[in-house]
Parts: sequence; structure tokens; C-alpha cells
Amino acid sequence: MTVRLLIAEDHAVVRQGLMMFLKLDDGIEVVGEARNGREAVELAHKVTPDVVLMDLLMPVMDGISATAAIRRELPEVEVVALTSFLEDHLVVDALRSGAIGYLLKDTDADGLRRAVRAAAAGQVHLSPAAAARLVRDMRVTNAPGPLTRREVEVLILLARGRSNKEVARELSIGQQTVKTYVSSILRKLDVQSRTQAALYAVQTGLVSTHELAQA
Repeated sequence: MTVRLLIAEDHAVVRQGLMMFLKLDDGIEVVGEARNGREAVELAHKVTPDVVLMDLLMPVMDGISATAAIRRELPEVEVVALTSFLEDHLVVDALRSGAIGYLLKDTDADGLRRAVRAAAAGQVHLSPAAAARLVRDMRVTNAPGPLTRREVEVLILLARGRSNKEVARELSIGQQTVKTYVSSILRKLDVQSRTQAALYAVQTGLVSTHELAQA
């Protein structure tokens, strides 16, 4: 399946460089370019990409606000945050806004392509540095309800970067059943995204930071 990608980046040189890297992958089609967050939201409605590669610091509307708007209005579109900075508030805010991945701009071309494809498959993908920062800083605000044994199994696989299809295959259950388990896990943990649930799995020792960063 070809991944339809929208790039939101205010610097033209960086935007062109990203396009050059990503066009080398036959499985990725760049379907739009946005120069700021507002354009990204508008273009997402027009071209309905599978994934948006989102710079966080942009004029007019920042990438965090744009990510939140896209995830709220087009929940089937995944967002990967891409930034030069590893500041605590940016990492946490990007995650809370609904980004499924967080990459630094020094990520190599292969890592960038892997992150885009992983996001399209609904897989969590974080740079190792971002994963370590998030595990340290994220806190589940409310005491979570108890997870069933099967929900814990699904959570572990989710944190290891498995897509719903892969979880279904490994547990010999249907994909719709996996979606039901994931919805239940998010509700019980009182989190909004698979990424936050994956971080909870690390905090509680279900998986290691290394496993999360390798997802």
C-alpha cells in the first residue's frame, strides 16, 4: 500500500529536502506541502493523507495546534511530529495533541521513511531520545482501572510497535477485536492515544524503554 503523505514545514529548503528523501521510497507518495499549521489543516481536509509529517514550530498556527485539529477533525489521519528540538514541553504537548510519532530532524532518511510507514500502520514510533524523555515526564493523571490479562497482552504488543493487524495475528484474534481492546485500554488508562498507552507500559515495567524506542 502506498502511504499518502502531507509535509508541513515552514522552511522551503527543509521541505524540499524531506521531499527528496521520501520520494526515493516507492511506497510513499507526497500528496501535499504546507508552509504553516493552518495550511496543513486545510490541506489535510482536501487531500486526506494517511500521514502528516508535522514541524512543530511554524508561523500562523504551530504544529501542536495543527496536530490537535487534524486528529480531532480527521481521526483516521496520523501525525508524526518532526522538530529540531527536544524540549520537554514540545515532546509532551505533541504527544497529548495526538501525534503517534516524534522524530528529530537529525533522523536519517531510512529512519524517516520507517517512521512514516509505521504511522500509516498505526504503530507508535519515537526517536530514542524522545522516548526516554517522555517516559520520564509523562504521568497518568488518574489511577487506571485494572486491565484484563488480554488487555495487558495487547498493550505490550502495542508498546512494541505492532499494528492492529500484527497484534491480531500474534494473538490469533480479529482486527476488530483488537480495536475493541485498544479502545478499552485507552479508556481505563484515561489517555488519548496509543503512544500514551505505550508510555504507560514502559512506566509500569511491561516493556523496556529500549523496546519502545526500537518500535
